[in-house]
Amino acid sequence: MSPDFDSVRDYLVALQERICGAIEGADGGARFASDRWTREEGGGGCTRILRDGGVFEQAGVGFSDVSGTTLPPSASAARPELAGASWRAVGVSLVLHPRNPHVPTTHANVRHFRAMRDGQTVAWWFGGGFDLTPFYPVDDDVLHWHRTARALCQPFGAERYAAHKRWCDEYFVLRHRNETRGIGGLFFDDLHTGFDDDFAYLRAVGDGFLDAYLPIVARRKDIAYGDRERQFQLYRRGRYVEFNLVHDRGTLFGLQSGGRTESILMSLPPLVRWEYGYQPPAGSAEARLQDYLRPRDWLAGTPGA
Repeated sequence: MSPDFDSVRDYLVALQERICGAIEGADGGARFASDRWTREEGGGGCTRILRDGGVFEQAGVGFSDVSGTTLPPSASAARPELAGASWRAVGVSLVLHPRNPHVPTTHANVRHFRAMRDGQTVAWWFGGGFDLTPFYPVDDDVLHWHRTARALCQPFGAERYAAHKRWCDEYFVLRHRNETRGIGGLFFDDLHTGFDDDFAYLRAVGDGFLDAYLPIVARRKDIAYGDRERQFQLYRRGRYVEFNLVHDRGTLFGLQSGGRTESILMSLPPLVRWEYGYQPPAGSAEARLQDYLRPRDWLAGTPGA
């Protein structure tokens, strides 16, 4: 592949290492195990999993560099002009499931895709983003999350944050529940305005994730909780599972392209529950969450808004 593709791959390999080191430092009790794998059709990756830590019940940070000769249906339907093209995709994806219900679950992903025909690149794009899924939301955390997102977007134009925040709101929606998965963040796909600028933005998102998330972990990890909060967390994790299995394009692409199932489904929480017809008591801390599960301009009226 071209040096451009290799430079993206090198960045992502290093990003996985940096994020795993930072999460181990924040957890303080467990280390990541590495599971290296290869894919029969082409490529492979390294899935790193941390279990039963001091903060994180399960944390998965995966790197993949995979290729194929035929686009899966989830991709070819959106880009029919690429039918018959070979492809290569490289990315880092993570999902962190803390044990303490006061620490939000989070997801981040940064990726690069190339389609080729007769050895020549016929299409390329970047994608990625990060989003936050609190169970007991705190306004200061929400503001910090979105201020960090806005700040990393600013070098790329005045409209970047608003556009990719809106894209996140529109993507991470459980349509069958009429609610968002969480309080949003950034999401972008098919970004191909110019390689250097787009790659710089990918790096800003990848590097900015830890700045957005770790301060929230530090503020919430030692808050006391009981069985009520734990059971609500497990119930709300069910919504996370529903989104990933019903709506998530990355999950569908991975499974349809013959990807490694264990690595694709590392995003799912280790424990989860469903309860028929559950409604939190009116006025409770649990009922309060519902007010946060709809798109809004979190930074309206704050500096820089």
